[in-house]
Amino acid sequence: MVSLNIEKTFGFISKENVNSYAEVAMAARKTLEDGTGKGNDFLGWLHLPSSITKAQLDDINATAKVLKENCEVVVVAGIGGSYLGARAAIEALSNYFSWLQEKKKAPVILYAGNNLGEDYLCELTSFLKDKKFGVINISKSGTTTETALAFRLLKKQCEDQRGKEMARKVIVAITDAKKGAARTTADKEGYKSYIIPDNVGGRFSVLTPVGLLPIAVAGFDIEKLVAGATAMEKACGVNVPFEKNIAAIYAATRNELYKRGKKIEILANFNPKLHFVGEWWKQLYGESEGKDNKGIFPASVDLTTDLHSMGQWIQDGERSIFETVISVENSDNELRVPSDSENLDGLNFLAGKRVDEVNKMAELGTQLAHVDGGVPNIRLSISKLEEETIGELIYFFEVGCGISGYILEVNPFNQPGVEAYKKNMFALLNKPGYESESKAIQERLKK
Repeated sequence: MVSLNIEKTFGFISKENVNSYAEVAMAARKTLEDGTGKGNDFLGWLHLPSSITKAQLDDINATAKVLKENCEVVVVAGIGGSYLGARAAIEALSNYFSWLQEKKKAPVILYAGNNLGEDYLCELTSFLKDKKFGVINISKSGTTTETALAFRLLKKQCEDQRGKEMARKVIVAITDAKKGAARTTADKEGYKSYIIPDNVGGRFSVLTPVGLLPIAVAGFDIEKLVAGATAMEKACGVNVPFEKNIAAIYAATRNELYKRGKKIEILANFNPKLHFVGEWWKQLYGESEGKDNKGIFPASVDLTTDLHSMGQWIQDGERSIFETVISVENSDNELRVPSDSENLDGLNFLAGKRVDEVNKMAELGTQLAHVDGGVPNIRLSISKLEEETIGELIYFFEVGCGISGYILEVNPFNQPGVEAYKKNMFALLNKPGYESESKAIQERLKK
């Protein structure tokens, strides 16, 4: 039994409109199951939750224990799917201020290799100068520029600060089984390593060691995370009828809205811990569906924060958008608004109420306002932020993405457009083998 529910809170399309997709949505789900669609060599994620063994989880937890015992800080080096899923789960589950506490139960998790900002890397390496740190290097090839550059810096610093033997103990590689620069380095240096399965793309890799190891190092229960994903795998199975299959309903609803001119989907949350769930979701859906000159553009907002910035556009801008709201029913803590004798801020009408109640009314009021303003809303509710529900949410979005991509008639599992910038960057940097491209770009820039 899963806690995640999908609720349509708008009248822009009827239940009959959505149900008309039942046949095509379930055919898309069967195409996933049978492995007969485009990109079928990247379906290793589909039954990944239920196939993870206790031995595999025990091994990941053992490695996490080594890092926790020997590190104050662990840097996750990766880009895109190599870090976003882990970060989404870690930040959703973390105490915001735990990294400031002296008696932390787990290392501080930091991230590198996801940008080429010189200031960021300089400030990161400066911060690490007096820290016992380790690195989880996540790269299938080991040559992705952003991650490889960061790892080169971090590897040298770790060895210089902690010595080769300790560095060997606190650097972990998650990479290809047999080939690539990261695999070669791991084997040469004797790092503990894990495999990125060939049939799992980066944006679908949260439930492989790519996500599970950083999440375990951060101190969270990966058994519960996997259990939540396994429950959702069952709930969205190929034999679950459309009217009960929440992933199929989500995929059908967003495609019907897209057909009606709603070209932008905004993933909204009213809990700031879900910010990076939005970032991971944007990659998952943007990279999966944005091809062949079609696809819903994925955006995200943190509410109520962004109601004071993007809220104006959402309420009154071009009516090309719809919202999917992740609603968290229960918070972990309780904080009540105090009474104030002077009441200068006029908030005594809230005295005694929980802050979460105020937030919930802001959520409901916002949805009503946006619907009145012409913005369709889909509401996803989860019971609370814990390992099981995050596991549910991850798998729900993954299988929903696969179904939606096949309804849209694209290959949800490739990303040919990602290579375009790399070719130009390598040519501009005079990388060997890109001489002709470099010459062509120089001529282009002269015009």
